[in-house]
Amino acid sequence: MSKRIQWLNIVLVTVLVCWSYYQINSYKSEVQALEKDNAELEQALQSIETQTQYIISKWNKNNTEINHETWPKYFEIAEVMVEESDGQFLRPWAIYLVKEAENYGIDPFIVYELLKIETGKTFDTELVGPETKYGHAYGMAQFMKNTAPWIADMAELPYKDELLFDPYYSIKLSLVYLDYLYDQYDNWDETLTAYNRGMSGLEQFKMENGHASSEYAMRIQRNARKYEKHVALAN
Repeated sequence: MSKRIQWLNIVLVTVLVCWSYYQINSYKSEVQALEKDNAELEQALQSIETQTQYIISKWNKNNTEINHETWPKYFEIAEVMVEESDGQFLRPWAIYLVKEAENYGIDPFIVYELLKIETGKTFDTELVGPETKYGHAYGMAQFMKNTAPWIADMAELPYKDELLFDPYYSIKLSLVYLDYLYDQYDNWDETLTAYNRGMSGLEQFKMENGHASSEYAMRIQRNARKYEKHVALAN
């Protein structure tokens, strides 16, 4: 009888140990999942806070009105873009870009050169970029569908995938995104490299190279400097 009791005790202890081990592992899994959820929530909240601060900082921006004094300035700078592109960058797009760029304090030729690179000098509004692990990029400013919606939110614009093929929408998003990135980095090397590679891609580039001067960023700035006299004469 005593051996039977000892055997039952062994079985009972084994069951209790197994059950405890299962409970501990289950608890660890729940804790790890909770920590992951908290980390993702904190990251999301930080992103929302950053975007909110950006929107607030731009809330009271004064929009420049087109009038008899400003129209010639917009037209003259726009004509440089039209001629340089052999008419592929249409005049209405150019005038819109010049006016909107002024509102954000951005050199319009930075944006023009960016659009030229993004489209391979075609300024093709229907362009679909090559497939990547993140999907395709669309339109003249080559925005991806995982980036464009929150930029549209910052711009206080509606978002639909097909709007990425609208040249005015593309230009507006590119300006808002560049303005946002410049607020983060306060220099064009990091701003343009982040536009091209994404913000995480920028950090990776800096880790690998020790700087943010990508060929993409340097080329845009180098080409934009050719038109400094036109911008200076207009101001």
